[in-house]
Amino acid sequence: MRVHQKSREIQPIQVSYFILTQIQFSLRSNPSHLIELDLTGNDPGQSGVKQLNDLLQDPNCQLKTLRFLSPAAEEACKYLNKVLHTKNPLLLRKLKLSGRELGDTQVNQIAALLQDKHCKLNTLMLKNNRITEKGCAALISAFNSNPSNLKELDLSGNKLGNTGMEKICLLLENPQCKLEKLKLSDCSITEEGYKALASALRSNPSHLIELDLTGNDPGQSGVKEFKKILQDKLTIRFLKSPAAEEACDYLTKVLGTSPLLLKELDLSEKKLGDLNGEKLSALLMDSHCKVEKIKLNNCKLTEKSCQVLANVLSSKTILKEMDLNNSRLLDSGVKEICEGLKKHVCELKILRLSNCGITEDGYKSLASALKSNPSHLIELDLTGNDPGQSGIKQLCDFLQDPNCQLKTLRLLQSPDAVEACKYLNDVLHLKNPLLQSELNLSGRELGDTRVNQIAALLQDKHCKISTLNLCGCSITEKQCLILTSALKSNLSHLRELDLSGNKIKTKDLNDCGITDVACLAQTLAEKNALQFLKELDLSNNKIGDSKQQLIDVLRNSNCKLSLEEEVLRSKTTLVDGLLGLKLKRNL
Repeated sequence: MRVHQKSREIQPIQVSYFILTQIQFSLRSNPSHLIELDLTGNDPGQSGVKQLNDLLQDPNCQLKTLRFLSPAAEEACKYLNKVLHTKNPLLLRKLKLSGRELGDTQVNQIAALLQDKHCKLNTLMLKNNRITEKGCAALISAFNSNPSNLKELDLSGNKLGNTGMEKICLLLENPQCKLEKLKLSDCSITEEGYKALASALRSNPSHLIELDLTGNDPGQSGVKEFKKILQDKLTIRFLKSPAAEEACDYLTKVLGTSPLLLKELDLSEKKLGDLNGEKLSALLMDSHCKVEKIKLNNCKLTEKSCQVLANVLSSKTILKEMDLNNSRLLDSGVKEICEGLKKHVCELKILRLSNCGITEDGYKSLASALKSNPSHLIELDLTGNDPGQSGIKQLCDFLQDPNCQLKTLRLLQSPDAVEACKYLNDVLHLKNPLLQSELNLSGRELGDTRVNQIAALLQDKHCKISTLNLCGCSITEKQCLILTSALKSNLSHLRELDLSGNKIKTKDLNDCGITDVACLAQTLAEKNALQFLKELDLSNNKIGDSKQQLIDVLRNSNCKLSLEEEVLRSKTTLVDGLLGLKLKRNL
């Protein structure tokens, strides 16, 4: 208190709450003369300011100037009076200035107010105020000078960065800090800031019960570092949306660990459970999620689920591998996923879609999508799907794109079929055997291994060979049976088969779906293949009226088979024209 007299000056003295009470009582008793009172630098205690403030409301009070604060703090009070229409900011316990663009000057003034002993704020909300790292440093310095009252601080939406985070950590490390709730969402905090925050909380973990870090990017190890300091009483919000939080909580229970700590998320079979696609999508798109590989094998994915996955691929995520094998996406689901693959933000490198019920339209959609964004995908698995007439060609055309990075394209059902393609590339110099309608291997001694591989290729849905020439390949009866078995499972394309020059004793075409045996017989006769046959079995094929044509062709050909009419007659009564026909050579 400073008193001016003619003879001498008394220096400032510390005024306690008791003395303030006496001053207030005295001024109420005689309020009419004192016009200026300076109490700066004193500690009013819990209710000293309120008592003097009540005095100012007295109609007889002549006090025009009451000094408590530093000049900067007084300017802050004036600003707050103006924008909040409050009589005295020093009486506030909660100060909300969110959404106002403060600037460094006003932030410094508010910092000066917060630093003053007269300020008893419990809650300060400064969300989206464009506070800089410099302004953050001023605020935290003020709180460190007067940390005991602050319980809740919201600085969300300000670009504080890791430098601002480091300043906040200084407050958290202060033993006198009693902060309970800290909100720092969307503050441009990265891995370095997360680590600093985890370290600060380890050093002084006793008060904080709620921490909001949604919308920041923890980098590769930020979340992992943070999970180490989790306590039952501390609620940490990492994720951007409630949907992502629900997905995270659900998966933590199912997997036994937080998905935020995983790079590979395996939700195959029934692990997806009741978790809907939107929630999973929200989690995968959150900056805190570090999942690079997701497995959804054998999941009943709907078209809507595929739309959700497309949204994930269309977003800036770190997802590099997606495994959807055996999920029955069908063409409609694949088309949805292709919408995500088209986006240039999509950086998916590996996509597995085996046995997903994809047909020609789905293959075309994939080829089109990959042409739109060819630079990232390096592996595509489509085994077990049916490309139809032109699906393979569309994808193979894409492989010729100079921007195409695709190194592995899996189409064939078995390793043997893949080996067959490699062999055919080597010996026939074919770019892609799957695009060939005619395959000529005449004169090559194949052996059991090669025959098995070729049989596997012929059996695959991707194989569209209509003419197969295996003349003079030293094919044995055993190898012939292997080839026949393969042809039985995929006869829709084969029109011509040349096995001449091979010493085959028995040719078994039992139950092969053959309808025009006359054409078959004519082909065999023209290729001079019948001279090596001892027995031809065409039973259980729907030959129908072509039986007589078969007999006529064989009789007019140069083959020396004799027809056992008794056998023919015994089989003509079979239902639906099923014919058992055995033509034996007259030895």
